[in-house]
Amino acid sequence: MASGAATALRRGWTTGACAAAAARAAFTAMLTGRFPDPVSIRLPRGGSATFPLAIAERGEASARVGIIKDAGDDPDITNGALIVADIEWAPAGSGIRFAAGAGVGIITRAGLPLAVGEPAINPAPRAMIREMLAEVAAEHSAPPPDVTVTISVPAGERLAEKTMNARLGIIGGLSILGTTGVVIPYSCASWIHSIHRGIDVARAAGLERIAAATGATSERAAQRLYSLPDHALIEMGDFAGATLKYLRRHPVASFIIAGGFAKLTKLALGHLDLHSRRSRIDNDAFAEMLASLGAHAALADAARSAAGAGEMLVLAGGKREALARGVAARAREVALATLSGRTAVEVAIFDRQGDLLARAGG
Repeated sequence: MASGAATALRRGWTTGACAAAAARAAFTAMLTGRFPDPVSIRLPRGGSATFPLAIAERGEASARVGIIKDAGDDPDITNGALIVADIEWAPAGSGIRFAAGAGVGIITRAGLPLAVGEPAINPAPRAMIREMLAEVAAEHSAPPPDVTVTISVPAGERLAEKTMNARLGIIGGLSILGTTGVVIPYSCASWIHSIHRGIDVARAAGLERIAAATGATSERAAQRLYSLPDHALIEMGDFAGATLKYLRRHPVASFIIAGGFAKLTKLALGHLDLHSRRSRIDNDAFAEMLASLGAHAALADAARSAAGAGEMLVLAGGKREALARGVAARAREVALATLSGRTAVEVAIFDRQGDLLARAGG
């Protein structure tokens, strides 16, 4: 490959795919006495995946298989985690039942796609596991399986501290996730999934007002300012579009967007993905927006050569609050247009210390 040529990012496998593969290998060993190593599964949207076994143990009426998750080139916190499936026979006619082992969470709040008290093994991974076990039974002329499938992630409780699970009411560990079985690098699907579930939990709790923040400082500041409970807070990060579009389909009465000046300037300019790799502030567009907001000509001209939106706050001097109010108002307009008017919107801009710079709406 020529020097400087782009290298395709390597895809990986979800925790759900790893759990399904581990379950298939364990159940095969229960029926045949042998572990398939590596083990292959079919993926929900076509294709297949093959996994080497890290653990393969048999008991008299059970089997245990562990698989190391490979997330490819995605910076997934569960990359390298051990995903374990323990399968044991259950009473005749009981079908396939699921249980949470060490490091897999339990659902404690309504609004998620599983009932309160259920292990946090999502519907799509459950369907994959059921399909794999039924397939193994058919291949070996065995009756439909009556088994208990316990999924565990030994490091899961520690890893879950880096996720939004506790806020969603998933206590004790990770969720077993994955709709397609495939991790697409830098798609941030797990983060967006957590945003959606956070909105679902807030709606199920009957909350009429929720807040989404671009970062931890603005989130803490918004919680103090509006006296919000933890489950009213959405860790939006850079995914303004994913948040607003989901709210358009699943509205609440009142929605607060909280963030720093630079991030919300991007939203004011119409960007719905606020990450620096995927959206940049166009200095000319910024200057035109400032002029339309009533900024004096020298400030608007300075925006054309500014190193960033944050620099504009410094250049604005005593006009910085007025500038921030204009940006907040314009960001609110973009949000309202995306929501199609079904939700009342307020935008709050905070500085790096968490002090309020400006509000629009409300």
